[in-house]
Amino acid sequence: MASAGSARPRIDSELAGFGAVVKRCREAADIKQGELAMLVNVARSYVSHVECGRTKCRRDFAERLDRTLNTKGEIVEAWDDLPEKIKHVRYPTHFVAFPKAEASADQLRVYETHLVYGLFQIEAYARVLLVDDDAVATRMKRQELLSREPRPMISVVMEESILYRQVGSKEVMREQLEFLIELSRREGLFLQVAKTAHYRGTRASFTIATQPDRSEIAYVVKATGGEVTRDPSELARLSLVMHLLNTKALNTEDSRTFIRKVLEERWS
Repeated sequence: MASAGSARPRIDSELAGFGAVVKRCREAADIKQGELAMLVNVARSYVSHVECGRTKCRRDFAERLDRTLNTKGEIVEAWDDLPEKIKHVRYPTHFVAFPKAEASADQLRVYETHLVYGLFQIEAYARVLLVDDDAVATRMKRQELLSREPRPMISVVMEESILYRQVGSKEVMREQLEFLIELSRREGLFLQVAKTAHYRGTRASFTIATQPDRSEIAYVVKATGGEVTRDPSELARLSLVMHLLNTKALNTEDSRTFIRKVLEERWS
């Protein structure tokens, strides 16, 4: 273990046990994660997190899985057997160490490859991804820092494909892009769009939270969830990547124009 911040998160055995039931039932039905995600209208990563025991789901989601996979109550029964303390977990376990650092940061630097940055998501967009009402409420509460005084400086580079990737209805996408345009005009919020291309050193989405004492902590998306790190060498690498992205992406004004163009051509 390199450091306390880079240690892999502990997965609760009971939550993992429920996830194993879901995975076994899915495989018995000969359905891939991505296919199941489409059938129950969630992101594939959400199904992965549930199966790996990295997040909990609500009972109504367990019921949807049960119906879709035709498990005759097996998944719901496994959910009912979970202890109450497990059912009320709010954050995915791979993410739980990061919100405090995010809330206390005076600077957030973000690179997003697939979805709108969590703090910039409207509720309707987040609801499609998260399903769980508690998780949606938690994400919306995180956004309180956008109206905090003083609020952190936030610099976000997002790949252009995010603007075209439909999450929910066309109405949801239209509202989401309009919100991005509105955010891009706020002082201290910098939103840039990166054209689809290979950028040296980029492997996944990440967020760097800089604290008032100039210490840093990063959250890096991984294939099975994510990882929080304080490792100096990793932070230095991410900072260099962020600098490259800032220089290669469209400037904020051109990014706003590009978002408006996609909104009008694709989602109107």
